[in-house]
Amino acid sequence: MAKSQPEAGRQQKPQGKPANRSEARSARAQEKARQTPHAQQERRHRVLAKGHPAMVDSIAGAITVKNLDLYYVVASDGQIPLKGGHGFGLYFHDCRFLGGYQMSLAGLAPVVLASTSQKGYAALFELTNPDLHFERGQLISKDELGIRWERILDAGQSCVRELITIQNFGHQAHGFPLTLKFGSAFEDIFNVRGLVQQNLGKSERPAWRDGRLHFVHHGADQLRRTTTIAFSPQADATNGTSAEFRIDVPAGETRTIAVTIELNEHSEDAEAGHSNEQPEIAPDGPAGDLRANSEEWLERHTKVDSDSLLLNNIMDRSLRDIATLRSELGNREYFAAGVPWFVALFGRDSLIVALEMLAFQPEIAAQTLRLLASYQGRRVDRWREEQPGKILHELRVGELARAGDVPHARFYGTVDATPLFLLLLGRHATWTGDLGLFQELQEPVEKALAWIARAGDQHGEGYLKYRTLSDKGLVNQGWKDSGDAIVTADGGIAKPPIALVEVQGYVFAAKQAIAELYERTGDASRAKELREEAERLRIRFNRDFWCKDRGIFALALEARGRQAAVVSSNPGQALWTGIADLDKGRRSAARLMQDDMFNGWGVRTLSSKERRYNPVGYHLGTVWPHDNALMAAGCRRYGEDGAALRIFTAMAEAAMHFRHLRLPEAMAGFPRQDFQAPVHYPVACHPQAWAAGAVPFLLTTCLGLEPDGFADKLRIVRPGLPDFVNRITLRGLRVGTGSADLQFRRTSGGAEVDILRTSGQLAVEIGK
Repeated sequence: MAKSQPEAGRQQKPQGKPANRSEARSARAQEKARQTPHAQQERRHRVLAKGHPAMVDSIAGAITVKNLDLYYVVASDGQIPLKGGHGFGLYFHDCRFLGGYQMSLAGLAPVVLASTSQKGYAALFELTNPDLHFERGQLISKDELGIRWERILDAGQSCVRELITIQNFGHQAHGFPLTLKFGSAFEDIFNVRGLVQQNLGKSERPAWRDGRLHFVHHGADQLRRTTTIAFSPQADATNGTSAEFRIDVPAGETRTIAVTIELNEHSEDAEAGHSNEQPEIAPDGPAGDLRANSEEWLERHTKVDSDSLLLNNIMDRSLRDIATLRSELGNREYFAAGVPWFVALFGRDSLIVALEMLAFQPEIAAQTLRLLASYQGRRVDRWREEQPGKILHELRVGELARAGDVPHARFYGTVDATPLFLLLLGRHATWTGDLGLFQELQEPVEKALAWIARAGDQHGEGYLKYRTLSDKGLVNQGWKDSGDAIVTADGGIAKPPIALVEVQGYVFAAKQAIAELYERTGDASRAKELREEAERLRIRFNRDFWCKDRGIFALALEARGRQAAVVSSNPGQALWTGIADLDKGRRSAARLMQDDMFNGWGVRTLSSKERRYNPVGYHLGTVWPHDNALMAAGCRRYGEDGAALRIFTAMAEAAMHFRHLRLPEAMAGFPRQDFQAPVHYPVACHPQAWAAGAVPFLLTTCLGLEPDGFADKLRIVRPGLPDFVNRITLRGLRVGTGSADLQFRRTSGGAEVDILRTSGQLAVEIGK
C-alpha cells in the first residue's frame, strides 16, 4: 500500500544522481525528450493555462475533503459522474484515481437531502429514495428510505473508508437492488483540467478478483498506479465495473455496506506485492486518530472569540480549512494552494498564506521557507524557467511531470515568489524574535537578492521584471498569471518585459526586512546597502508608476517603460508594502473604494470602466479574498482605516452566502445590488489557502497588531472592529518569547484594549 511516493520525492531533489533505476530511466526519458525538437515544441505548448485554472464544468457546489495529499471532490449528492468533462473525483499525488462513482436504487439515483464536509477529512451525505416501482405493482414510496453515506479519508493508509447505512422508515419490509458503479482512467491533473489532451500511460481492463474491483495503470513515468475497491458484505452480483447488492431491510431497521477504496503507486521495478487479505473496514477507527491530529494542530493556534456568531463561525471555518490544506513534502509541512487544481507546493501561494497566518501559527512559515530554499534555482533551464537564486513556482508529482511532458516537477515561472520568500523570512523574525532561521538561510537569501538584482533589468531601471524564457511558457508570472490578465488602457495585452506594480513593492519591503536582520546580526554595511537600494527603488517607483489623471498607480510598466495605465487592484498590494508616498497612497486607497472597483463584496481585480473588464474573467474583474485582505492592510498603512473595515465587513457578509461560510478562491465581479448575493466563479478552488487566510489576516490587520519579537513587545495601533462586532478576544497570541490574552471593545472612536494576561517578558503598548 502506498503511504508516500519516495520515488517522486527523490526525483525532485534539486541536485544529485538518480536514486534508483526507475529514476534513472525517467531522467533519461526527460533528457531524450528535451533533445527532440518536435517533442520540445509539443511540451512547451502544454505549459499554457490561458485565462482559466481549468476548462471543465462548474464545481461551485462540490463537497471537498482532504487529508494531506489525498482528496475527494464530489457533487452535493455524493456522486461522481461517469462521463468526463468534470473535475470531480478521488485524487492522490496529482492523479485522479477514481473519476466516476454512482449509486442507484433500482436503476434510479437517490435524492439528496443534505451534505457536508466534516473536520476537513470526512464527508457526510443524507439521501433518500424517489418512488421505486417494481414488477407486480410493488412500490417503495419516496422518502421511505434513509441513506446515510459517510466517507473518511485516511492518508496514512492511502485509502477512503465509506459506510452506507440504509434505514427503512416505512411500515413494511422493503427489498430492492442497490448498485455502485465505478470508473477510473488515472488522469493526470493537467488532463483533468483540460490543459493537456493526451494520456501517456496505458491502463489495464478493470478486473474482479476475490470480490474486489481492480483498476491498474502503467504510467509513462514508470509508476504502476492501482485503485482497489473492497466491499463488506461482498456484492451479490458484479457486472463490468458495477457491484450490485440485494438489500432486504425490515421496517424500522437498518442495513449497512462498507466500502474501502485503496490507492497504490509504486515503481514498475518493484515487486507488486499483491495480497489476498481483505482490507480492514473500520470507519470509526481512523476518524478518531485524524480528528485528534486536526484538533491538536488547531489547538496550537491563537484563539479568537467574539460576540459575533458570524465572525466566530467564519474564523472557525477559515482555520479548519487552513488545517485541511496542510500537506507534507519530506518531513516539512506547507500549505497546499487549493482543492482541487492546486494541491501542491506553490511558492507564491504557500508563502502568502504562511504570512497571513503568522499571528496564529508561525511554525509552518519556517518549514515553508526551508522547503522552498531546498528547491531554490541552481542553473539556467529555459524549459523549467529556472535561474540561479530563483524561488520555485510550482512542484508537481504526477505522471506528466515525472515523465517530463510538462515542466512542473520543478517549475520556476513566477516573478514574485523570490521577494515574497525574503519578505516572509523578515516578517517571521519580527513575530518570533528569532534570528536562527535567517542565519540558517543566509546563503539562499543572498542568492535570492542576486537573482532580483539581475532579473529582467537589462536597461538598468532597477525594476524586477519578467519575460518567459520559453516561447510557449507562462506569459504572465505575477499572481495574476492568466494569459490575458495584464492589459493596457486600449484593451490590448501588455508586452514584456513587464514590471508589475505590486512586485516592486514586494522587493522594497523585502530589502527593508532583510536589512533589519543583517543589522541585528552585526552586518551594518550590508544593511545600509539594502536600505539604500530600497530607497532608490521607492523614489523611482513613485515617479514612474504614478498615473496622475487616474489617481492611482499603474498596473504595470510594459516594454520600453510604457505604463499599463488601467485601474486595477494590484496597487492595493503595493500599498501593503509601504512603497508609496503618503499622498499617492491615500489617493490610491480612495480610488480602490469607488463603485467601479468596490462591488459591495470586495474590490474587483479590474475596474468595471476598463475596456477589458469581465466580471467572470479570472483576473479581469473578479473579487479575490486574499487580494482584498492585502489591500485592507495597505489602506490601514496609509491611515484609511475606514476602507479596511469596509472590506472586512464585505468579506464577512460574502462568506454568509457560501457553503459552510467558506470564502472561495474568487467571486464574480457583478455588483452587489444586482443579485444581493455574490455570484460564484464556476471553477474556483474551495477550500483555497490564501482565501482561507484572508479573514484571519483581516482581523489582525484591523486590530492594529504590530509585533517586535526581538524586544518582546507588541504595539497595538489604532485598533478597529468591523460594524457587526462589538467585542473580540484573542488568547495565546505569541510574540517573541511571550504571549498575551487581549480583549478589544468597540467605542465611539474606535476600540479600547484590555490586557487580560501576558507571559514571559512580553510588553503590550497601545499607540496611535
